[in-house]
Amino acid sequence: MPAPASFSNYIDTHADAFIKRLGDAVAIQSISSDARRRQDVILMGNWLNGQLNELGVETKLIDLGTHEMQGQTLQLPPAIIGRLGSDPAKKTVLIYGHYDVQPALKSDGWKTDPFTLVVDKDSGRLIGRGSTDDKGPILGWLNVIEAHKNLGIAMPVNVRFCFEGMEENGSEGLDECIQEEVKKGKDGWFDGVDCVCISDNYWLNTRTPALTYGLRGIAYFSINITGPGQDLHSGLFGRTVHEPMTDLIKLMSKLVDHNGDILIPGIDDMVPPHDEEELKLYQKMDYTTDDIEEAAGGKVALSSEKTIVLMGRMRQPSLSLHGIQGAFSEVGAKTVIPAKIGGKFSIRLVPPQTPEKIIPLVNAYLGAEFAKLNSKNKMEVEYLHGGKPWVADVRHWNFEAAKKAIEAVYKKTPDYTREGGSIPVTLTFAESLGVNVLLLPMGRADDGAHSTNEKLDRSNFIEGTKVLGTYLYEVGAAA
Repeated sequence: MPAPASFSNYIDTHADAFIKRLGDAVAIQSISSDARRRQDVILMGNWLNGQLNELGVETKLIDLGTHEMQGQTLQLPPAIIGRLGSDPAKKTVLIYGHYDVQPALKSDGWKTDPFTLVVDKDSGRLIGRGSTDDKGPILGWLNVIEAHKNLGIAMPVNVRFCFEGMEENGSEGLDECIQEEVKKGKDGWFDGVDCVCISDNYWLNTRTPALTYGLRGIAYFSINITGPGQDLHSGLFGRTVHEPMTDLIKLMSKLVDHNGDILIPGIDDMVPPHDEEELKLYQKMDYTTDDIEEAAGGKVALSSEKTIVLMGRMRQPSLSLHGIQGAFSEVGAKTVIPAKIGGKFSIRLVPPQTPEKIIPLVNAYLGAEFAKLNSKNKMEVEYLHGGKPWVADVRHWNFEAAKKAIEAVYKKTPDYTREGGSIPVTLTFAESLGVNVLLLPMGRADDGAHSTNEKLDRSNFIEGTKVLGTYLYEVGAAA
């Protein structure tokens, strides 16, 4: 069932107001991984809760307790659970999103202040941290509700909401929150949910909308090496002591090779080979290696073969090196030997891999490699956080509803993709509720989520809002 024309017209005529609201959200520096910004994350949660209430959504803020981070005991940002509508004759859709963002500094390479939404009228880009990940998509749902409220049109389905403020920092406390709410049965806010929709990922390119039926999991580690009692002068101690940085660089070089192959024994071997039917899915996708190089901003694809690149992103694990904590990284030339450093890396996981299966392999391998160095330093492998991979059934009516919505708005059939990133709560919803979970992306492949100059195209924000609304109508009409 298509959305009424008045709905689409409302979205078009109120686009500027929607963009202003997005600017208000971007201005709140809700960086969940920075203890100094924790109150901003909580402020963002309260702001979002207020916006929902103004639109008639009944909400409750769930206190997720406290956690230890960066040497402090911090209050976790609240989970926001909401409900709109309770008609037993209608289907019920649960919507998830996150209101926290990645760190961003102008000195990182941003061309503009990352927390001031810039509307580039020439390119149509809305530039700012969180614009596409995930404040824009969350506000897309609010745009849909506002249109129905102000037009006096009943929503085609009952809606439940679950918004969190720790997705970019491990979603601490959320799994337990969801599971506890589900256990309440008819007394819980998730009772009667028929399907779940998440808009927190991206098209495969800049041309063709996508529906995502799979996500890689993640296992994030830090190799911590200590030795001297304090930082040392390289002129006094160079070539006289075991240096932690030297050990770390050696170990990190043993994790992955220049072709992306994981060097830790047993990890790649866990994944079964593809069959011909699966291979055809990748061959049919509207995608070229030019797309990934355009999104990456350089001609750096590991292969010129489209299927190899796609499978590397979607159905194979990957290991990436992220950074070194404790090393000198400022401008200038400081001749220091760091006494304590941590090398950060993560492994993206695919079925049947789980963090629990990966951790022992990582520990054993790095322990053996460190022993080969005969170093007097000490090494600890720290597991920071992780999540399991997820795959859904694309033949479900939930996916068919989203497909029809995309075709109605964009006049294109979507690509069916497995995403390279991780949204651990996806599997939690699927397992706890026992319903189909769908990822319905709003943004494009070149949005630069987690990177500098993150953006959401104006057309994707406005047309994407129409897709979200139309999707609800298609769900309401599904058999």
